[in-house]
Amino acid sequence: MTTASEQHLVVITLDEQRYALRLTAVERIARMVEITPLPAAPPAVSGMVNVQGRILPVYDLRRRFGLPQREIKLTDQFIVARTARRPIALVADAVTDVVACAEPDLIAAENILPGVAYMEGVVKLKDGLILIHSLDKFLSLEEEQSLNQALDAA
Repeated sequence: MTTASEQHLVVITLDEQRYALRLTAVERIARMVEITPLPAAPPAVSGMVNVQGRILPVYDLRRRFGLPQREIKLTDQFIVARTARRPIALVADAVTDVVACAEPDLIAAENILPGVAYMEGVVKLKDGLILIHSLDKFLSLEEEQSLNQALDAA
């Protein structure tokens, strides 16, 4: 039973690090498909995919978080999610869990390290900490405009 003070998070992994997104932002999890390059897109966008007739930009979480790049594998997964401005696809090594967290276990990013880009907060679980990321902070206004131009030109 979910209480009003609980938040549900989708837990994903990149290498061995766990990250989380709010479940309310996630539409679905999909199998990996070929990513079509998108010339002139911002560096955080690796291309675009067709998901059930919708063309979605694909955010490269590894680039955005400054992690080492690696080849995309067939076992990787897409997270189809929605920002305040558009639907997007994210590539993750794996989607491992959906967890319910009580409000006292959530710590706002400002309370840890003010000004941290892309991070909404941290959740304390029995087996460690998980960084919670805000999809609405993934692209700056300039990057968003560049992405719109690249998608219009495609």
